[in-house]
Amino acid sequence: MDLTIARSLRRGYGVLSSTTATTNKNNNFFRLSSQTHNLSSPIWPYPFPLIPPMTCAVHAKKRHSQSEPVLKPTLVEEVSIDDEDDFLFDEFQDDGLVEDDNDFEDEYLEEEAETYVGDGEGGGGISLAGTSWDKEALAIAEEVFLSFDGELGMYAFKTLLNSTIRVRIERLSNKSGSPRMIDVEAFSIAYRKRLDEAELSGSIPENISLEVSSPGVERVVRIPQELDRFKDRNLYVRYVGEAAETGSPTEKDGVFRLVSFDMETRCCIWGIADVRVNREKAGKGRPLSKKQREWRLNTPFDSLRLVRFYSEI
Repeated sequence: MDLTIARSLRRGYGVLSSTTATTNKNNNFFRLSSQTHNLSSPIWPYPFPLIPPMTCAVHAKKRHSQSEPVLKPTLVEEVSIDDEDDFLFDEFQDDGLVEDDNDFEDEYLEEEAETYVGDGEGGGGISLAGTSWDKEALAIAEEVFLSFDGELGMYAFKTLLNSTIRVRIERLSNKSGSPRMIDVEAFSIAYRKRLDEAELSGSIPENISLEVSSPGVERVVRIPQELDRFKDRNLYVRYVGEAAETGSPTEKDGVFRLVSFDMETRCCIWGIADVRVNREKAGKGRPLSKKQREWRLNTPFDSLRLVRFYSEI
C-alpha cells in the first residue's frame, strides 16, 4: 500500500495547518476531512505482519491561491503476478533448467503511464515543460538542496504547463534513500519561501503550485552510479538479450540480485533473487533450487532498459 500525506503550507505563518487523515478502505489511500485536528494514525487490522515503506508527499500552495491542495497518491509502478501461471526468465531455457518452453514467460503488465529513466517522476531525473520560468525554478531548487549540507538530494524534478512543480527528494545518508516526513516538510517550507521571493521579484509567475514527495517504494536505480549503493537489494531488471530461437535481440525481464559489476568492462553479473515469484518455480513452499541459485546472467550496462527496487508487498 502506498501512503500519501498532505499538509498545507501557508506563507506568512510560522505554523503548519494539519488536516485529519482518515482511511478509505475501498481505494487504499488517505482522504482529508475539512476539520482541523492533529494528524492521526490508522490502526491496521490483522493480518498485516509488515508495513511497507511509506511514500509521503507535501502539497504547498500560496496563501491566496483560489483552490485547496489536492491529495494525490504518488504513482508507484506495480508488478502484477498471475498465481496460476507465474513467470521467471527466458534464459533458463538456454541452460536446460526447464523442459516446458512456456513455464518461464515474463508476465509483467505495463502501467498506463509507464515509468522510464529520466521522466522527472518515478524514474528520476529532470523534465522541464519548456516554460519561461522552469529553469529559474530548477536553479532555486538546487540552491535549496545545498542548504541541507549533503543530507538531502534531488531524485526527480518536473515542471508542468499548469504552473506546477513536482520534486522528489531522497535522503543521501539513508541506505534506502527514503526521506523522513520531517525532511519532506523541511524542504517544502524552504523551497516555498524561495519561490515566494522569486514571485515577488517577478522572475517566476505568481501562484506556482509545489508538490514534494519521496522517490517511491519501487524507485529506479541509476546505472551505473547507484549499483554499489543498492547492490544488496532485490531488483526488477528489464534488459535486451538474445532470443533463444532466433538469436535476435529481444527485451526480457526478471527479478534479480546483483552479484558483481565492473566499471572497466561496463558489465553486470546477476543472480536470481530469493523472492516468492522465483521460489515458486521450484514448487509451492520450496526454496530456490540449486540450479536457480547457481544461475548467472551477464548484461552490459547499455543493455539495461530499467532497473528498479522490487517489492513483494
